[in-house]
Amino acid sequence: MPESTGVRGVKSAARTVALLELLADRGDRPSRLDELAEELSVPRSSMYQLLRTLVDCGWVRTDTTGSLYGIGIRALLTGTSYLDSDRYVRMVRPYLDEASDALGETIHMARLDGPNVVYLATRESHEYPRTISRVGRRIPAHAGALGKALLAERLDADLPLPPDPLTTFTENTHTDRTTLFADLAGVRERGYSIDREETVPGIAGFGFALRYDTPATDAISCSVPVNRLSEDHEARIVSVMREIRTKIETLLPPASGAPDWR
Repeated sequence: MPESTGVRGVKSAARTVALLELLADRGDRPSRLDELAEELSVPRSSMYQLLRTLVDCGWVRTDTTGSLYGIGIRALLTGTSYLDSDRYVRMVRPYLDEASDALGETIHMARLDGPNVVYLATRESHEYPRTISRVGRRIPAHAGALGKALLAERLDADLPLPPDPLTTFTENTHTDRTTLFADLAGVRERGYSIDREETVPGIAGFGFALRYDTPATDAISCSVPVNRLSEDHEARIVSVMREIRTKIETLLPPASGAPDWR
């Protein structure tokens, strides 16, 4: 178990977090006791005791037979509290509305979390069906506009990437570092990222890092169906999103005394 700042980790706490993250990653696919015990290399009896404790506390839910497990409602309450207390999310939300109103497309905000990005806010377009992205969803950073915008803020040698081959979503997803690095070089040159059906077939995206941190950890993006993406519309998306990014980055800093969680 990894240690931080010289303090030994608590095994039971680490095991609990690993279980909750596993259940969260499985989403609407319920898990059985034996599956969880095997996945986390935990004795079956210990896993059962942990699951029952978390069920009693509301962090895990189970079906009427008591044989299937999923993430519980307490996880939602905690996630909502995170969003409500984050000053950057509060600061950016009105500008997501502005971009959505101006473009009529879906607008996202996300944060880099290791090799992934986590969606923190979304404004859905009313013109086309919803995409894969949702608040709280986590996807690999190499696969979309938001992640590539943030990866491009870092040196290639410092990128938080998993080993090759990289996770594939569509035939356009980068599957190795060579093509990804070439793409990121273009992102740095133009100042924003482009995702042409790399994550969701039929959807393009344009990502813009928010540089109120160095290196940036947050980004915004615009997603649009490729059948609506004319040359003129793409130019307008880039222009509006650049303007929105500038507005966000030039806001007055938060009031002194507010905790800087990151």
